Amino acid sequence: MKRKTALFLLCLLIPMGLCGRAASAAAPAGFDSSAAANIWSAALAYIAPRALNPISIPQMTLWGLNGLAALDPNLNATLQDNEIRLYGPNRLLLAVPAPATSDAAGWGLAAAKIAAAAYANSLPLQQAGTQAIIGNFFDELFNHFDPYSRYESPIQAAQDQLMITGLAGTGLTLAGEHGKVVVSAVAADSPASDAGIQTGTVISSVNGRAAYPGMVDSLNGAMNGIAGTKISFSLRDPQDNDEAPQTLTLTRGYIPPQTVFSGPDPAHGIALLKISGFNKGTGDQFATALANLMSRSNPPPTGLILDLRGNRGGVLRQAVLVADSLMQSGPIAETNGRDPDADQQFTAEGADLTGGARLAVLVDGQTASAAEILASALADDGRAVVIGSETLGKGLVQTVTSLPDGGELFVTWSRVLAPRGWPLQGVGLMPQVCTSNGPATLQRQLAALAKGHNLMAPALAQARAIRPPVSIDAILALRGNCPADIGGTLDEQAAVAILGSQEMYQAALLH
Repeated sequence: MKRKTALFLLCLLIPMGLCGRAASAAAPAGFDSSAAANIWSAALAYIAPRALNPISIPQMTLWGLNGLAALDPNLNATLQDNEIRLYGPNRLLLAVPAPATSDAAGWGLAAAKIAAAAYANSLPLQQAGTQAIIGNFFDELFNHFDPYSRYESPIQAAQDQLMITGLAGTGLTLAGEHGKVVVSAVAADSPASDAGIQTGTVISSVNGRAAYPGMVDSLNGAMNGIAGTKISFSLRDPQDNDEAPQTLTLTRGYIPPQTVFSGPDPAHGIALLKISGFNKGTGDQFATALANLMSRSNPPPTGLILDLRGNRGGVLRQAVLVADSLMQSGPIAETNGRDPDADQQFTAEGADLTGGARLAVLVDGQTASAAEILASALADDGRAVVIGSETLGKGLVQTVTSLPDGGELFVTWSRVLAPRGWPLQGVGLMPQVCTSNGPATLQRQLAALAKGHNLMAPALAQARAIRPPVSIDAILALRGNCPADIGGTLDEQAAVAILGSQEMYQAALLH
């Protein structure tokens, strides 16, 4: 049943008719050259002015047509005498006049004609089908780009969109308590949070049916459904038993998956928040979690550990929002590309919601992309001590567009520079306190910090002074000072020690 529901939700996100075709057992009648021409033409037109490095439309088309040989090694497409020629075993199968260099639609159409001829003469292509041929065109094309530019098929794009937007629901989690059904959690950016429903609210009925603690599991299951559908509640304040229940109707909407989590306090006066990734709700989730942390005790925590280990990134704007909530002012990041729209400067313009609490950021070799941008902004600003190992070094930004088939195209169009001008791509973030060289080395660092010295100072100075372009040898030599590793208990131990001492904290803030 769950599988059918998931398939139905995917079909809501995929262009009309595609799910029916995908579900059909019948093989396609032939190669859909019209669809391929539309998709490839749109892609070539989109990539040409935006790709980080300039590449001609003819070159991209020929790279893409190499995807035919990936499916059938007997095929070969080449540009000769101003013609695109398709060769099979020992013979010419088709020759198409080469369009004008800047004619993306013409090259997309020509590529589709070549692919149609290849299909007609190749059993492997006929077995693969239209979608595989389209996908292989992009696979071969992006083999010549960077690791992050890619094409996603309509079904994969729909699945990813579902992960970003979340399932449709109310945002309520219910629990049984003292013989009543109560709201135990309210998701940020949800219909329930927008309606102002608070945890502890008593739910008397759902859709006119009385609610009892024994029904909690089925009630929680009923919170999710198709976006736009409605669900009604009778609810009342838990502090006022004499108050008549109020009726409230919520319209189910997409709720971003939870990416911000509170951990147990690692020490007195020190709190912990973990961000697992950045989707469209992360900024609001972080602000809510941080506000709860700062208000749950009196006095509020004097130190905060922000755990970004294993965080592979996500939506850049959300990382900027988190940085904005921890910094008073100053630059967060800068992006540069060929397209003027790719050039952006992100600056903190909010307020530090922690009130100046000491901040430690944990990173490791799996910390990437938007997570690296957040950590580098806090480090370069002198707002936080970054602890752990060298990060992944993913400092390229992709622009995304939808294609005529409902698939999506991710094209790298800009590089990220940290506030002090050093590149993230390949280099990664050098932490102010390194744990990946083992406990003995860490203890020497902590002892030096207690005396006001940071043993990482030479490596940090070298890392912050580096400027693009950077050779592989220079990157490897730099990263060898604190090799990328998977985070462990040494990270938390170092954070607790540093946050607990003003002297160590100030010495570790070196930036």
